Amino acid sequence: MAQHGNETTGGGARAATPLSFELFPPRTDAAAIALGRTIDRLVDVDPAFISVTFGAGGSSRDRSLTVLRYILEQTDVEPMAHLTCVGSSHAEANDLVRRFLDAGIRSFLALRGDLPDGADPDAPLGDLGTAAELVQLIHRVQQEREPFQEVEVPGNPGASRIRERARDTRVAVATFPNGHPRSRDLDQDVDILLAKEAAGANLAITQLFWVADDYLTFVERARTGGVTIPILPGIMPTTSPARLARLTELTGVQAPAEFAIALEIEPDATGRTDIGIAFATDLAAEVLAGGAPGLHLYTYNRHEAVLDVVDRLGLAPNPQTTNERNVTRR
Repeated sequence: MAQHGNETTGGGARAATPLSFELFPPRTDAAAIALGRTIDRLVDVDPAFISVTFGAGGSSRDRSLTVLRYILEQTDVEPMAHLTCVGSSHAEANDLVRRFLDAGIRSFLALRGDLPDGADPDAPLGDLGTAAELVQLIHRVQQEREPFQEVEVPGNPGASRIRERARDTRVAVATFPNGHPRSRDLDQDVDILLAKEAAGANLAITQLFWVADDYLTFVERARTGGVTIPILPGIMPTTSPARLARLTELTGVQAPAEFAIALEIEPDATGRTDIGIAFATDLAAEVLAGGAPGLHLYTYNRHEAVLDVVDRLGLAPNPQTTNERNVTRR
């Protein structure tokens, strides 16, 4: 086991651990109603933000914006919009960022995005070739919308300073503790993350991993390489063999054999759910003990499993505090 530095920003109680969640836009009206209930339940644990994935098609983009607006207007939680740049022109990406900013969104997850099937991975596809370029564009668009202004310095006639912005833009990026499929090695992944930070990213969120030391060792490597932004561990409670197989196919990262076998041989759905939640809870506890600055939980648009993990970790807020917050919100 490697020795790892502390990722926390303050020494504090576990109850103060920042939480965040990921959702995807609903495909049907019934799914939209269910997602509204899920959002309301997730809000009860006071997450730092809730991110919403963003499809390439127009209807999917509209549904994403609807979910983001619901979070923005009906809750006190910060909504985070996923943005992809693959295949986009500068003008298209610029207009899209402005659309979100005009809606009041100030947090983004900037992603390169998946290539279309059959596309040459080395051929240019659109004006923006990397997530780092998208990060720069997001900041540039905001600056164009909200230009810096000078204000007088009280008590110092003739002196002026740059007026502080009312809200900073949070621009997160993805990173890969087990390596991106196209990276030659983990050092290249660190270099890419460092380039994203240099472009203006102020948060990183990891792809799924299944072993705590993979995350902790990657963070240590990133810090040695000069990365300073927080690196949030991304964890999904996985409660069925089919979903685990699909995640393995999508990410290329193999889960521990004992976990995969336990899910496979458990005949009862309730038992499989408990196995998946217990595994995710243990994984989260290990990375938090190693200094992770929070938890980013992939929900698959269901609140039950992720909130069970939160509860088992002792991170759920006091019910009285939750009730007071809800009364204030309403």
